Amino acid sequence: MRTKLLSVAILLSSVAIAQTKQQRLQTADEMERSIKTELLNKWYPQCVDSTYGGFITTYTYDFKPTGAQDKFIVTQARHTWSTAKASELYPDISYYIKCSENGFHFLRDVMWDKTFGGFYNLVTREGKDKSNAQAPKEAYGNAFAIYALAAYYHASRDTAALNLAKKAFMWLEKHSHDAKYKGYYQHLQRNGTPLIRGASVPSTSDHGYKDQNSSIHLLEAFTALYTVWPDPLLRERLYEMLLLIRDTMVTEKGNLVLFFQPNWSPVSFRDSSHPYILSHRNLDHVSFGHDVETAFLMQEASEALGLRNDTLTLRTGKRMVDHALRNGWDETIGGFYDEGYYFKDSPVISIIKDSKNWWAQAEGLNTLLIMSDLYPNDPLHYFDKFTLLWKYAQTYLIDDTYGDWYEEGLDKEPNRKTALKGHIWKATYHQFRALMNCTDRLKGLR
Repeated sequence: MRTKLLSVAILLSSVAIAQTKQQRLQTADEMERSIKTELLNKWYPQCVDSTYGGFITTYTYDFKPTGAQDKFIVTQARHTWSTAKASELYPDISYYIKCSENGFHFLRDVMWDKTFGGFYNLVTREGKDKSNAQAPKEAYGNAFAIYALAAYYHASRDTAALNLAKKAFMWLEKHSHDAKYKGYYQHLQRNGTPLIRGASVPSTSDHGYKDQNSSIHLLEAFTALYTVWPDPLLRERLYEMLLLIRDTMVTEKGNLVLFFQPNWSPVSFRDSSHPYILSHRNLDHVSFGHDVETAFLMQEASEALGLRNDTLTLRTGKRMVDHALRNGWDETIGGFYDEGYYFKDSPVISIIKDSKNWWAQAEGLNTLLIMSDLYPNDPLHYFDKFTLLWKYAQTYLIDDTYGDWYEEGLDKEPNRKTALKGHIWKATYHQFRALMNCTDRLKGLR
């Protein structure tokens, strides 16, 4: 009898494992089908600007080009990165690497400042500088250019791309890196001089502050560059950024502080009135999307550095994800809310913006799946939440008629159904990277 019960238990266990594996493979197939038929095919090669180079980025909800088509360094870099990665994922489709090459040439020939170095932030479609005169260059934009160049080099082995990535890194080292307090200044004058925050800068402006967003994407860029160029100084800066983000920017609760003084003192309005706090929410709130994204980026950086048994980074990342799930997650239909705030007179967090932007949900898919593999028996049930979030994306974010993702989930923002499908802040990067990474992990390739 005992042997029979043991056999039944083994059989049931095998069925459970098989069902889990079957579920994972089914989800992988759904995601890959979405990549092929609802994302990459809608953008490439159609968005290549055959007249002026680079990419057309502004499209209506039904994918018709619209507007002046100014070219933002971040969007141009993200399209260059996406097509480089797509060329490796689907090597039989020859135009992906050609699209990425086109992006590289535009970054090198148009967006790189040949007088002072560094990448311009914004140019017209034709390539004329249109950046903010006060701060025409940003560490954030240069980070994405490095990220794209590293990806294109990895896919093409074009050493010109690697050389430009090295040049951009050294330009940041010379001008943006803070040797005293560490990290990088975000806003830069054309010659690379950091912008100093003076009394005339409006209180709602981020000019002159250091910030988490440029920092996490510098971490991301340095991780990518280090995998193709294991330079000692680059390694030092990558490790520096990992420690800064993990040990300085993440609070004990598990959320990122958004902005800082140059000496890394947090910018906070928590002692102010509610109206004043809300009028400065762009500088001070809990961004659940950035928290779950950063958990992944820190882990990726730790792995690139070869840090063995890096339990502190793992624990910090888990704390960030758990905080987002406990405080910014829709328990009913899934999805991470956009913004929360810890008001001084309340013991719990308040959701101050309950919409659900596309990029946070994409990053959430990637990070939740990683957490589910690292902590399969955790009481927060990461895999169940990953499954619910994928269902949410299919229902409220992915446009199965015209393609790509809506900018916000339609459950909270139904008007987004006819909003712009692409613009200078919205390309393929977040959703493509998430689906690509999840597909590989679900298939057991990671």
